[in-house]
Amino acid sequence: MSAQPGILDDVPLVARHLFFRRRPGCDPSAALAALASRELGGDVVGLGSSVVREHAGKVPGLREHPCLTGPGLAVPSTPWALWVWMRGDDRGKLLHRGRELTRIVAEGFALDRILDTFRYAEGRDLTGYVDGTENPTGDDALAAAFLKGAGPGLDGSSFVALQAWRHDLDRFGAMTPRQRDHVIGRRHEDDEELEDAPASAHVKRTAQESFEPEAFVLRRSMPWAESGGEGLLFAAFGRSLDAFEAQLRRMLGHDDGIVDALFGFTRPETGSYFWCPPLAAGRLDLSALGAWSR
Repeated sequence: MSAQPGILDDVPLVARHLFFRRRPGCDPSAALAALASRELGGDVVGLGSSVVREHAGKVPGLREHPCLTGPGLAVPSTPWALWVWMRGDDRGKLLHRGRELTRIVAEGFALDRILDTFRYAEGRDLTGYVDGTENPTGDDALAAAFLKGAGPGLDGSSFVALQAWRHDLDRFGAMTPRQRDHVIGRRHEDDEELEDAPASAHVKRTAQESFEPEAFVLRRSMPWAESGGEGLLFAAFGRSLDAFEAQLRRMLGHDDGIVDALFGFTRPETGSYFWCPPLAAGRLDLSALGAWSR
């Protein structure tokens, strides 16, 4: 049993994220069986808690993304039943692969949203700052992102939190370079952390080692841009959803009343949790779904 390899791989040049809802009145078992019969390659598949519950699955810790608030802030919950992260280097090929996958799962799932993402420079957010500087690597990444010792059907699986953040780049660009550095907590020119950054700086709000227990996640975020705007699709993989949630609550000021400075120019428009099953012989292992059979 092994993890889905696309989670550990570096972010691709381009990607297509497909978000599906359950098709009313239809049994999704055949669609799940079709999905599990395919070799994933580098793509990543996540199941929403509603699908796991529907099949009497036992995935401890899986839940819906909470609706949370802070001073003048609201973080939404937008649950979906199925998410597929299609990775590649050619948008046309991703489009056709996505159409084929949508057809394969159509008996149980209806495509609800598509979000195309891309890699900017060497892995930067559209603000120009490096994204995921403090990502764990090697054995630390494995420990942060994947279940171990949980038993068959669970070991090698991962949880993921996804949020589509919409940036106001005009607002961010109107700040002075020093102000922008203090929002992020790093110096743009060399990505060095600023010791004199304010307590509201994003780096200080989310310092993973500062939580108890430590809140390490494996980030695989990518920028997006559409006719109506642009932003970042934030993706955080973890052995549980607790680390991400702890960071989000601190960003909203739940710990000490200090709100993350990021909210001064960007807000999340979606919030979803998924469970990414492990692989067996290169295919999804859905044995944790108790009422599902191949």
